[in-house]
Amino acid sequence: MAFDTSLPLPAATDVVRIWLARVPGSTYTEGMTTYSAVVTTGIYCRPGCRARPRAENVRTFELAASAEAAGFRACLRCRPYRTAGPLGADAPELVCRAVQLIIEGVLDTGTETALGARLAVSPRHLRRIFNHHLGITPGQLAMSRRAHFARRLLDDTDLAVGDVAFASGYTSLRQFNRQMREVFRAAPSELRTRRRRADRLAADGGLTMRLPFQPPFDWDATAAFFASRAVPGVESVSGGVYRRTISLDGAPGVLEIHPGGEDHLLLRAHLPYWEGLIHVAGRAARMAGTGARPDVRAPGAWGPFEAAVQAVVIQECDDPGQARAQLGWIAERFGPPVPGLTHGLERLFPSAAVLAAGDLAGLGLPPGTARTLTLLAAGVATGQIALGHGASHADLISSLTAVAGIQPATADQIALRLGH
Repeated sequence: MAFDTSLPLPAATDVVRIWLARVPGSTYTEGMTTYSAVVTTGIYCRPGCRARPRAENVRTFELAASAEAAGFRACLRCRPYRTAGPLGADAPELVCRAVQLIIEGVLDTGTETALGARLAVSPRHLRRIFNHHLGITPGQLAMSRRAHFARRLLDDTDLAVGDVAFASGYTSLRQFNRQMREVFRAAPSELRTRRRRADRLAADGGLTMRLPFQPPFDWDATAAFFASRAVPGVESVSGGVYRRTISLDGAPGVLEIHPGGEDHLLLRAHLPYWEGLIHVAGRAARMAGTGARPDVRAPGAWGPFEAAVQAVVIQECDDPGQARAQLGWIAERFGPPVPGLTHGLERLFPSAAVLAAGDLAGLGLPPGTARTLTLLAAGVATGQIALGHGASHADLISSLTAVAGIQPATADQIALRLGH
């Protein structure tokens, strides 16, 4: 069954069913175990490792972070830190929201108490449900994620060790060195010397890194999905490569995603600085869907507000080409220009505050669409509509459908692309 990339989109549940039908040969086992740890060696491995320990000496963990929290270290042969590690199937929504906030960097400088406050629960309750469902605390998950990303940068890139630290979300070199020793039992400089000849990713400009996924992954279908909805001037898809402009604290950058290998895509980033690169890579992975299990994989979005605007325009337009044209008009009128780019990229997508204050008249939009977009932008700009992962699915849907003109199916589309 082919995935229909035409617009407008059907209901969100239909999108999931159609999209999953594109994944060939995918299987899924409820509560499947991802990693095996050997108590006699203190090492944990990913599936497919050639090590063959005695069954009575093996413990199983669904997350690499859980194995590390139990005192095991990563296998040097199969290198599990280079694989994708999605959550278990039975993780509740609260845990999933917390994990997404951790991916966005809430615990880089914040505390578990602050994370609990974002989710309206006590830190004690948050730790309890994390331990029950994931076998780790929120802080242990954040540490493992930072360390794994740093290890991949040490393997794949020529970034200086200090740059790797801050690109991976660490706030100091002392913290970086301490946690890398905790997770990998070696200093970062020693880990850099262990990388294999084929690990290094060379690129003409920008920084290239791997986005690991659990096979199978249909990149052609993903690229077709993005191509059918690409905002002119902001996004492009050509030759199997997805490109887009992004903004980091007001400074522009460009991302490129293209096929890599049987278990990873390649992300090439052209950024004004490398600090916090882990969060750029995390958002790119969520957009491409590489972090999800094959059976629950769906394309996401780089910008939550951008995805919401796309959904509203598509809702009111039966012609795919016309819908993309309307999005292009919005970007051209209100998006900050970025000179000197190629592949049709010219500008950033406008912010909610800019669009809320702008005059959408004269853009050729249907009057109802213009009114809905203005109300949506105002709600996001003032915080009445929270598109981040701190809000529950029910609260997100409720706040979106409270905007005059946003239909329930459109709200479902937005929630789906934001990872709910």
